[in-house]
Amino acid sequence: MGGLKIKDGQKFLFIGDSITDCGRRGESYPLGNGYVKSFTDKVMARFPELKVEYINKGISGHTIKDLQNRWYDDAVALQPDWLSILVGINDLHRVLQGGPEAVTPEQYRKIYDALLSAIVPSLIGGVILMEPFYISRDDTGIGLRSQVLEMLPEYIDVVHEMHRKYDTLLIRTHEIFQRHLRYRHPDIFCPEPVHPNQAGYTVIAEALLDILS
Repeated sequence: MGGLKIKDGQKFLFIGDSITDCGRRGESYPLGNGYVKSFTDKVMARFPELKVEYINKGISGHTIKDLQNRWYDDAVALQPDWLSILVGINDLHRVLQGGPEAVTPEQYRKIYDALLSAIVPSLIGGVILMEPFYISRDDTGIGLRSQVLEMLPEYIDVVHEMHRKYDTLLIRTHEIFQRHLRYRHPDIFCPEPVHPNQAGYTVIAEALLDILS
C-alpha cells in the first residue's frame, strides 16, 4: 500500500456548491454524506495512524461569485494546508437561465484566478481542482441537458488554465464520468445529471484518493 501526500496533523479544506455540501450543515454534519465523507472514510480505513482535520465548506446553490463573497472567512482565515475546489455547474446554469446572477466563462476565469492568488502562497500542502461535471451523454442538440454539455467545456478549460498557472493537482471529473457512461446508464451514478448518488460520490472519492496517493 502506497503512502499519502497528506501528512499527519494537517488541515484539509473542501469548498464548493451542493455537490460538496451534501447536508453537512444539517443531519449529516459536519462533513456531509457525499464524496467528502466517502474520501475521509477511505483515508481513515487505509491510514489509521494519520490524524487529519477535515473541513467541509460546501454550500448548496453557490457559484464562484458566492465563493468570492465568503472566501476570507471560509477559506483564507481557516489556514488550511490542503484545499479542494469543486464549483462551476451553477455558474453555467445561471448563464442558460439568464438574469443578473449569470457567471460567464470569462467572469469565472477572473474570479477563480483571484481566489487562488489569495490563498495558494499560504498552502503548505497543495490545491486540488476538480472539473465541473455533468452526468449525461445527451448530444441531440435539443433541450437543457444538451445545452449544458455544449457549454461545459468552456468552464472546464478555465479549471485547466488555473491548474497550469498555479501548478495544482487536477481531477478530470467530467472526463472520468463520461468514461463510466460508456459502460453504464447515468442512473447508476445520479438521480439527475448534477447531483451524484453514493455510486457517483464513490467515483469522486476514489479519484481524490488516487491523485493524493
